[in-house]
Order: sequence, then structure tokens, then C-alpha cells
Amino acid sequence: MSWARLIRFVDMNDQEHYGDACIENGSELSEKLASNDLYAIKLSGESPFSQMTRGERVQVKGLKDVIKRENVPIIRCIGLNYIKHILEGGRQPPPYPSVFIKPSTSIAGSTEDIPIPKIVQDGTLDYEGELALVIGKTGKDIPESSALEYVSGFCVANDVSARGWQRDPAKAGGVPQWCFSKGLDKFAPLGPMLVSPTVVGAANNLHLQTFVNGEERQNGSTEDLLFGVEKIVSFCSQGTTLEAGTVILTGTPSGVAMGMKPPKYLNDGDIVEVRISQLGSIKNKMAFE
Repeated sequence: MSWARLIRFVDMNDQEHYGDACIENGSELSEKLASNDLYAIKLSGESPFSQMTRGERVQVKGLKDVIKRENVPIIRCIGLNYIKHILEGGRQPPPYPSVFIKPSTSIAGSTEDIPIPKIVQDGTLDYEGELALVIGKTGKDIPESSALEYVSGFCVANDVSARGWQRDPAKAGGVPQWCFSKGLDKFAPLGPMLVSPTVVGAANNLHLQTFVNGEERQNGSTEDLLFGVEKIVSFCSQGTTLEAGTVILTGTPSGVAMGMKPPKYLNDGDIVEVRISQLGSIKNKMAFE
């Protein structure tokens, strides 16, 4: 890729561009924007996943969400992928990555309200702060040794989950059901910046935190991943074409509401913030409809 930290922004003339943010760390993105000191190298190209031409350095007036729904064919998700979270749920580590799917309609912006429909207003709404990766070029049967070549970048995500429809036999049946319970509209807010593997490698040593109304709920490291990025990309591509733009959520660490005694599920108006070192943050309000 021709960028290190991809953003979509509006310049001082209200023109929209993709750009390479002129920062050294993900936390600087919001700080420099707030102080009117954020700059970016303009990028031109057909899409975020094509080769882009670098242009001039310009001042950033405002940020847009870098991942557009129309650029994403599907969201693939990995469940039970942090050792402590597996133990938290009383389960055994799976032999291979557990894969489920969210539709692209689940994508939400980094600061967008998350609409919670009546069907999941049952007191079991949960958060899952996650590392997300985005596939940059189409591939199939990808070997682990070259998996990072297919990753355009990483961003922050929240796998919003309706636990009742996931696990309650009265709703989900006898086998846990993941796709509907996690695939509702806007149930996958994504970060405003995509960070290249040239900056963070395989993202295997990043610090993840989740806060609910300012209270820290999750505090972990991607070092705790059972299956790392290379394994996930390779496994998901076996017999399956991973199209450019595919988003893969890699799982969540311990500290979800479901694992607490008693559970501390989300309510109307709760604000969930997920931060990952080097990648920045997202902050979304749960808005019951």
C-alpha cells in the first residue's frame, strides 16, 4: 500500500479526499484534529484498496469514516479467540477458528449512534471490543506465510451482540445462534483510520480497552489471541474467496458484560468506547428505538 495510516477527510476547502495521516500514533488523530493541527498527504485512486498516488500535504478540517459500506462485500468474524475470554465463558479452546458472518449492513461509523430495535431490547445487549482487519486484495487458499500480503490494514471495532438471541434456548434454540444475534443493522461500528501492517506488523502486540460510560470493562492485549492474524486470514480463505474490502473481526478479550457476575448489560443511552493502541478509537451511543 502507498499509505501508512489511511483516513478519509475534508480539507479546508470542504473537498473530500483519502489521505495518509501525518501522525506517529493512533491517539494523535483525535487530539490533533481537536487542536486544528491534523495534516494528511492527499491520496488519489479508484478505491482504498487500489494503488493510490500520493499528492500534497494539506490540513484536515474534518474526518469521514474511512470504511464505506459499499466497499465491503461481507464481514467475517471469529468467535472465542482470546484465551481469557474462552475461560470467562466456561468453554474449551476450539481446534480451529470459529467463523460467523455479519452482513455489510452491520457497518456503522466510528461515532454513529447504534440503533437498537425492539426485538433485542430484552436486557441482554453486550459489547465486544475487537481488532478488525481489512483484506486489500482478493485471494483464495492463502498460505499463512503470505497472509499479511493480503491485509491492507487494521482498525478498531465493536461486535455489538444481542446475547438473548445468541444463547437463550427460548430464542436461539438448542444450538447457539450467532449471525442474527450479531448481524443487525449498525452492529459493527468501525474505526476512522486504517493502519497498515508496515506500521503494526501482524498486530499481535496491541493494547485493547473498552469503556462503558467511562468505566473500563475490557483491558487486554492481542498477544492473548488464540489464532493470530495470519492463521485467521489463511483459514478463512480455504476453499473460500476473500474479496478485497472484506472486513474480519478477530474476536474479543475478557470483560464482556455476559461474563460478569451479575452481568452488566447495556442500556438505552449507554456510550461504548473502544480504544486500541496505534489504531485510535470508536465511541458509539446505544439508542433504543
